Amino acid sequence: MKIEYKINEPVSTDQFIELLKDSTLGERRPVDNRECMSGMISNSNLIVSAWHEGQLVGIARSVTDFHYACYLSDLAVSQNFQKLGIGKQLLSLTQAQLGPECKLILIAAPAANAYYEHIGFTHNPRCWVLDRS
Repeated sequence: MKIEYKINEPVSTDQFIELLKDSTLGERRPVDNRECMSGMISNSNLIVSAWHEGQLVGIARSVTDFHYACYLSDLAVSQNFQKLGIGKQLLSLTQAQLGPECKLILIAAPAANAYYEHIGFTHNPRCWVLDRS
């Protein structure tokens, strides 16, 4: 199976929503709020994507300064393409775009904690979230 990886390739809102739904990440994202989803994809400044025969099958969507910190907002791989190394390749290509001192930071879904630890991430319990009232 040939997977093509692309850096900052345009991804439509519909493609993004469908991938999130198909990866189960859609359960934790506002996929029914099209304006929000459009803003999420269009305002990311680093997108690494995986494509199979023209279909978006994986994405690493980040916001970064490229030198100190890179917040990986979404790492999603279509369920039919999981366990093929696509997620690891998306992470590797994301890191390749960053400066040598830039940290990759993410908030993992509870079910994904073991995955991130397995691939070398260090757990840091100091994350704080301020929701809008």
